[in-house]
Amino acid sequence: MPQDSEHEQKEVHLGDSGGRFHSYLHGGTSSLLSTMPTLIVFPIYKTVFRQQIHNSQVLVAVRQLYKEGPVKLYRGVVPPLLMRTLNGTLLFGVQDTFLHRLSRLSQGLLPSSMLPALAGLGAGVVEAMVFTPFERVQNVLQNGQNDRHLPSLKSVLVKLRSQSLSSGFYRAMLPITARNALGSSLYFGLKGPMCGFVAGQGFSPVLSSFLSGTMISMVVSLTLYPLSVLVSNMQAQVDGEVKGVTACWRMLWTSRQCSIALLYRGGSLVILRSCITWGITTAIYDRQEKKG
Repeated sequence: MPQDSEHEQKEVHLGDSGGRFHSYLHGGTSSLLSTMPTLIVFPIYKTVFRQQIHNSQVLVAVRQLYKEGPVKLYRGVVPPLLMRTLNGTLLFGVQDTFLHRLSRLSQGLLPSSMLPALAGLGAGVVEAMVFTPFERVQNVLQNGQNDRHLPSLKSVLVKLRSQSLSSGFYRAMLPITARNALGSSLYFGLKGPMCGFVAGQGFSPVLSSFLSGTMISMVVSLTLYPLSVLVSNMQAQVDGEVKGVTACWRMLWTSRQCSIALLYRGGSLVILRSCITWGITTAIYDRQEKKG
């Protein structure tokens, strides 16, 4: 009997490991399949970035990109493509792993409805630690002011490598961690209830997942957009004095004339981009989870 019990425990453990692996696999696959929309909406992302950096209107940003030409339009697209695929693998897989651990450790001490959000919080912290260098490189490449002295991806990597981690690859680590942790917590905390609500309206499972993904991404993007603007402004420059988060926020708020409307300039395009990418990612992931 003890041997049978031990054998059953091993089978359960292997089953759990297999379940965790599928979460990583499905997360990576769904994100990989959404790279095509990422390519399509990248010009939108770059337009938003220019608005965040230069506080310009959308038409001014579009004219700048048009003047620079199609080659420079996609300058900086490689990091987000890599991030998109790896991000889904890490985010969904780590969240599922944390959720499994929390379910065992809490033993009813915490409401089960809180666990996905808490697991998402932890996954967001891990995500920030892994992908901050990617975002740093992307923002440096997208800043047109860096084109002359940093003309290629290799030159950017060499430049950042010569700096300390806090001012180089991990510049703006704190606001990125706050943004990713809160964003992931909101996403996974709202995902189940939102999908259930939408499905209750008579929509198909795939459409319910897509609509819930778009609505959640809208909430997350609007709530955390100021942090994204702060990160873009902190990471776009590679030279000059390195200021802290508080000093950078004050400079940003002053440059936006202490106006929330100006701070949210470009926010509508962020909603569009997030709705497309996260709606598709959520639909594909949920579909694979049900099949798997």
